[in-house]
Amino acid sequence: MTVVIIIMCFVVVIMLLGVPVGFSFGLGGFAMLAFTGMDPRFAMPAAFRNLESYTLLALPLFIMAGGLMRDADISRRLIDFTMSFLGRIKGGLGMVCVVACTIFGAISGSASAAIAAIGSVMIPEMVAQGYSRGYSVGLVAASSMLALLIPPSIPMIVFAMTAQISILAAFLSTMIPGLLLMAGYCFINLIMCRNMPNIKVARRQSSRDTIVQIGRSSKKASVALFMPLLVLGGIYGGVFTPTEAAGMSAVYAVAVGLLLYKTMSFRSLCQNIKGSMITSGVVMILLFFILMTSRILVSYQVPQQLTQLVLGVTTNRYVVLVMINIVLIVMGMLVDDVSGNILSAAILLPIAQSVGIDPIHFAAISVTNLSLGNISPPCAPMLYLAGLIGGNLPLNEYIKPAAVFMLCGALPVILAVTYVPEFALVLVNLFLR
Repeated sequence: MTVVIIIMCFVVVIMLLGVPVGFSFGLGGFAMLAFTGMDPRFAMPAAFRNLESYTLLALPLFIMAGGLMRDADISRRLIDFTMSFLGRIKGGLGMVCVVACTIFGAISGSASAAIAAIGSVMIPEMVAQGYSRGYSVGLVAASSMLALLIPPSIPMIVFAMTAQISILAAFLSTMIPGLLLMAGYCFINLIMCRNMPNIKVARRQSSRDTIVQIGRSSKKASVALFMPLLVLGGIYGGVFTPTEAAGMSAVYAVAVGLLLYKTMSFRSLCQNIKGSMITSGVVMILLFFILMTSRILVSYQVPQQLTQLVLGVTTNRYVVLVMINIVLIVMGMLVDDVSGNILSAAILLPIAQSVGIDPIHFAAISVTNLSLGNISPPCAPMLYLAGLIGGNLPLNEYIKPAAVFMLCGALPVILAVTYVPEFALVLVNLFLR
């Protein structure tokens, strides 16, 4: 047990020094095998068996679909559609950004894809309309959380697979928190925009002109808007499995980009597939090493001993939840959302279950906390990605608006999900139980 804890501390240290997460856990896993004398044939085949999963096939397909939708100009049409409703409100463009990330999240399930697709279009547009670049970047970074909460969510697929729970139930657990977060961000944006005198507002039109504009934008975006209906309707209607829905979304994006919108070339399609294969390969290596390490930890009963350690400090359910929330947010600062959810399912879920937390409820707690961690300094991968997309902006220019959205928008939602299980379970109980 002592050797295992020392090696895990070593893994954290080398991650902080910049070694990729997957290779950090690979080094840690092999070090554990060497120092404990465990036969590699015990840990490695188990990791391979977990990777041989039909469910896991949804992961590379959704990764590919996110890139394809960016190249197919779907994000631009979604933005134009929401602009037709909200463009004449002061702060309306900020609300468009939030809603567009929500809709895009219902298609791609990836925060990085949402930042790349929505941020590359919205940030220049917001700056042109009088928003500061720092505010625009902070809003896009904060809104990327929505892509992880609104199903289908790639991290949620990983969590459900690791925890052996229903993917559909896990998807439903973050639907209401995601919608609450969207509404909260829109409200905070409107309040903050009151003190921005340079924001331009589209001139008011007659009701007839507004209806015509909405009609035109709806027509142009109809094919793009059908995509989340296809994916979510297919999954919850029982027509597709999540894996089949991921494949359908990729095929649909190719058909739209190549044949209908004609914004995608065969060359860009090949480049997108190549990039998706590389990203998926990185994720699979990461999954393998973390699953191997998890197998070793389980064999030495590390999760059970951690559970006893926590319960030795307190058996109060609410205090345990506070401790878990803190660990998850810190974990989200250090690792990406995929590896964070694997570790959460393998190590923290037993602790949560020991105080009576439903695994589906804990799935929502895990994803919401880790999503916030992904945009929380010092590591904050999604926050820095937004700054890069926004013109390689210094952190000090966008950290303040991002912090306002995190503290006033995301944190209350996390607390609500953690301490009011109905936010996570009401749809699950309504449709699946």
